[in-house]
Amino acid sequence: MNIIEFENKDQLGKEAAALIARTIASKPDAVLGLATGGTPIDTYKELIQLHQAKEKELSFKQTRTVNLDEYAGLHPDHKNSYMTYMKRHLFDHIDLPQDQYFLPNGAASNLEEECLRYDQLIQNVGGIDLQLLGIGQNGHIGFNEPGTSFDSKTHVVQLDENTRQANARYFSSIDEVPTHAITMGIASILSSKKILLLASGKSKAKVIQYLEQTEIHPDFPASALKLHQDVTIFIDREAGSLR
Repeated sequence: MNIIEFENKDQLGKEAAALIARTIASKPDAVLGLATGGTPIDTYKELIQLHQAKEKELSFKQTRTVNLDEYAGLHPDHKNSYMTYMKRHLFDHIDLPQDQYFLPNGAASNLEEECLRYDQLIQNVGGIDLQLLGIGQNGHIGFNEPGTSFDSKTHVVQLDENTRQANARYFSSIDEVPTHAITMGIASILSSKKILLLASGKSKAKVIQYLEQTEIHPDFPASALKLHQDVTIFIDREAGSLR
């Protein structure tokens, strides 16, 4: 793992967006694995600015994207779905065709079949060239909570109570936060050609310290990244304050 520390989260966002832009420049039809939550928002803002710049050098017309996860039980049009998040923070502001971005369907009538469909979809688009990740305070990546098998593909997961608490700020109350989600598995993530993990703020300092120091173990899902050949971790100074 290659850890690079930046002065602040704004610089982190700019550098992450620049790496994504370089990926698209070298392979216009690249498949990007995208993430949600608070951490990637600065990166998405910067990608929008690069796309909308006068030079118009960054185009997503040939790019395909697949997202890590989606809440179970929420329709894609629900105000708190990750589809809505992605449209709000990225898709509605770039030239990515609507039939070229994909998320799991949390409203599917058969969630197990939806997981199989999503794995096949990722395979059909040629696999993920660059996977963007955040990291939870318990080391979860995607919604892969502690104890998740490193062999896991896309699956339905019951959300850890701490994870639900962390996401409650996006809902009116904790009671509205779904109890389950569909997530790409750890094996799915590790099949990506390149992985970029982002972490910012003091709240991520302990988990970044632990990620560096810990052995590879399913009780800390992010430790699986040490099995991958090409992982870059961007942190800001606050997230790196305990290193």
